[in-house]
Formats: sequence, C-alpha cells, structure tokens
Amino acid sequence: MGNAAGSIGCFFVINVIKSMTNILPISHIGAAVLRQPAQSIDLPLTPEFQKLIDGLIQTALDSNGVGIAAPQVANSCRLFIVASRPSPRYPQAPTMEPTAMINPQIIDRSSEEVVDWEGCLSVPGQRGLVSRAQWVDVKYIDRFGQPQQQRLTDFVARIFQHEYDHLAGILFIDRITNLENLISEEEYQKIQFDPIKV
Repeated sequence: MGNAAGSIGCFFVINVIKSMTNILPISHIGAAVLRQPAQSIDLPLTPEFQKLIDGLIQTALDSNGVGIAAPQVANSCRLFIVASRPSPRYPQAPTMEPTAMINPQIIDRSSEEVVDWEGCLSVPGQRGLVSRAQWVDVKYIDRFGQPQQQRLTDFVARIFQHEYDHLAGILFIDRITNLENLISEEEYQKIQFDPIKV
C-alpha cells in the first residue's frame, strides 16, 4: 500500500528517532508537516515502525492526550493512536486500550452530528466547538498487520475523526465555523457544556 516515495519519507524520520526516548517532540501549529497529506504505509511493518507506535502511545499518555497522529510528531504517514481514558484534559472520557490504526478509512458515518469541545496537542492552550458524526464505521490495519473493521460511537468516534483529519492536513480549528466558539484552555476548564445535537 502507498507509494515508495511516501514510505521512504516516513521511515527516514523513524530511523532518526530510533535511539530517542519514547516521548516524542510534538509539532505545533505552523509546522509544515501538520498541513501535508500523509503517505500510506507499506506492509509488512518493520521493527522501527513498531517503535514509532510505542513512542506515539507513550507521548499521548504523557501529554494527557486521548489520541495522537504520526504527523504530530513530524512523521507524515497514515498512522494514529486512539487512546481514550479519563485525564485532567478529558475527565469524562471512557477507558480503552491504546490502539494503533494504520492506513485508516471511514467507510460510513451517521447523518446525525454532535457538536462538542475539542482540543489538540498541536494547538496548545485552545478549545473549540466542532461538529462530528455521532458514529463512524471504520477500517484499518492494526499493529500486527491484521485488517480490522468496527463501528465507533460518541467520544471515541470523535477522537477517530479528529485524528483522521490530521492525516489530511486538517486541524480542528479549521472546522470551527464561529470564532466565538474558540476559547482558551483556561476558560474551558472553568465551564462545562453538554453536547449540542444538530
């Protein structure tokens, strides 16, 4: 899957981080890699690629994130982690095992959308109201090279859609239709909102 040029670009960066700690530096808004379409990943998965997966999981946990995409650590390849769990940033999040999703696709989605607050490790200090499908049917390759297909709902579906956007060079702030719905993390922590169905 994917073209050779994209794979070389992705794995070149992986080789650079081979000897680094599992906590990876996060790219912030303004970094070109966050605006580039990510490249598909070829199978079989290499040991170096498994190290990238481990680094992404550890970085998300260390940063109190519920998901993280490879472009957020300067790797422009189609990989992200969904790792929902309660944290200071998302105290009501459901708990799940961190899951690597490789070459993910959305194959169907609900017509009903839900508006709720989102943040992003690459856009620190900001929260915004974003409309997302209430559920998505998805398929992806897991870290063992096996195809998976499932329906994700509610908060986990939101995480998937947020991370999926990263692979297309889209940030959550691009989906905010009213700038009054973009606030600081400090203000967000002072308030609580119920999801708004549209």
